[in-house]
Parts: sequence; structure tokens; C-alpha cells
Amino acid sequence: MAIESHKIHEALNWRYAVKRFDPSKKIPSVDWQTLIETLRLTPSSYGMEPWRFVVIENPELRAELRAASWNQSQVTDSSHFVVFLAKDNVSETDIDQYLQRVANARGTTVESLAGFKSMLMKNLVKAMTPEQAFQWSQRQVYIALGFLLKTAALLKIDSTPMEGLDPLRYDQVLGLEGSGWRTVLAVALGYRHPDDAYQKHKKVRFTADEIIQYK
Repeated sequence: MAIESHKIHEALNWRYAVKRFDPSKKIPSVDWQTLIETLRLTPSSYGMEPWRFVVIENPELRAELRAASWNQSQVTDSSHFVVFLAKDNVSETDIDQYLQRVANARGTTVESLAGFKSMLMKNLVKAMTPEQAFQWSQRQVYIALGFLLKTAALLKIDSTPMEGLDPLRYDQVLGLEGSGWRTVLAVALGYRHPDDAYQKHKKVRFTADEIIQYK
């Protein structure tokens, strides 16, 4: 069933970056599964999906990550807290594993994908340094962020994307050093506290005429 345009606009106008969550309110399981599926179905360049999403459930871990996030309360008070990771490099092994998934899903052979592999090797391995590959992975992660925020808004679930954190400290707390994955950002999800003053602030955006061009 199609979603009416005005409902999408209402949801996007309703959402804001929550500063204070209500820790007593939890996201229902059915809605959480929808959010997970949104992350799973997010598109990525070449379909490579160079990301992982770590849901932090342990209260002690959350407390440590809050300390690495300038003590922002969203880390501990939100219903769910998700850390977005990006692959720190792309190797031939990564490409081979991806092509095997493609072959399995589409009922074909890896050998038939040789041309595709050649292109991936050229663009993702040979043409980029490890740091450039990480930057490429980071850009993919932001696509997933956008999909998650929109789905949450449509479900009337509040969200706060958080770049205000120490990614190196996050990597240490989560034991990521040497794993091939690095922290990019985090997202707190849940329900706004009735006393969060930011929900009363009028949304400030450019007009469409100011940012959209037709040529």
C-alpha cells in the first residue's frame, strides 16, 4: 500500500534530533524488527554493504560509550542505541565473498561474474589507498543512516544521529581494534521525553527554491 505524500512530509516535519529521551519507553519488538530490516535493505555502492551495525544492550557498555560521547544522555536513556561501523579497507577476499553471495542468490556461478570482479578490483582495490577505501565505506554508512531515520520517523519513533563521539575510544570499548571495522557514528532511538524543550523549536530549513535547481 502506497504511503500518501503528506504523511511522509508530516513524519519528516515531526522528527528532530531528540536531546532527552524517556528511558521508561521502549520500542515494540515489531517496530524494532522493521528498523532492522530497513538497515538490511539499504542500498550501497556496487551492493558491497561495507558496514556493520552494533546494537548496544549492555548497560555498562552504554555507560562507557556515554563517557566517550561527551556525556550525552541519549546514549543511556534511549530505548535502543546503535553504533554504525565501516569497513576500514576493501580486499580481494571481500570481493570474492560478495560475488559468492551474488552467485548463490541469483542462481549463477562465480565464474560468470569475472567481468564484474575485474571492475570491482579496479575501482575498490587498485585505485584506492586503504584510507580512501575507508572514506568510501563511510559514505555508504551515511546512506544507511538516512534510511533508518526516515523509517523511524514514519513509525513515530524518535531518533538522534550522533557524530559527537570519540570514534577511537568507541573502537577500544567495543574491541574493534584489528577487526577490520571502525566506528563512524551512532544513532539513539526511542521516544522523546515530554520535557525535552527541543521538540517545541520550529524546524529551520532552506526553501525548495533555494536548494533545488532545474537545468
